[in-house]
Amino acid sequence: MVVSIVVAVAENGIIGRDGTLPWRISSDLKTFRRLTMGKPLIMGRRTFQSLKKPLDGRDNIVLSTDADYRPEGAIMAADFETALAIGRECAARRGVDEIAAIGGTAVFAAALPIADRIYRTDVHGAPTGDAYFPATDWTGWTERAREDLPTGPNDDFTATLVVLERRHS
Repeated sequence: MVVSIVVAVAENGIIGRDGTLPWRISSDLKTFRRLTMGKPLIMGRRTFQSLKKPLDGRDNIVLSTDADYRPEGAIMAADFETALAIGRECAARRGVDEIAAIGGTAVFAAALPIADRIYRTDVHGAPTGDAYFPATDWTGWTERAREDLPTGPNDDFTATLVVLERRHS
């Protein structure tokens, strides 16, 4: 089972601001949908709340320490290990071999030590924000693909999708 991270990161490490994305890049949203469709997604409560509704065609697994939090259309997990176990069950049921961690910072930090793949959209800009991607030693990763994303007329920045895979010794 492949554990992946799907993230958009600005040049200054920013991934979010006030619970939302600090940019508009329509091709990144389309790429995110393409990469995650049909897969179990692990996300934190604030990330889920920022979506306004569950992501269709995907299992929405939400991490929260609040045992009373019961969002409609999501599966709750109290910790990352439980979320991963639920993700494996969902993936088996769907017939897919990948679980995607989609944010925020704490979920990425939990996923990084075990992730096999990272789909990283490099946002070519430095917006202000309050959420950062965790510090990462990229020497343990190999670039497998790189694709410039199309820039739309209302996009704030250009972006490049980089697919990285963990080096196994």
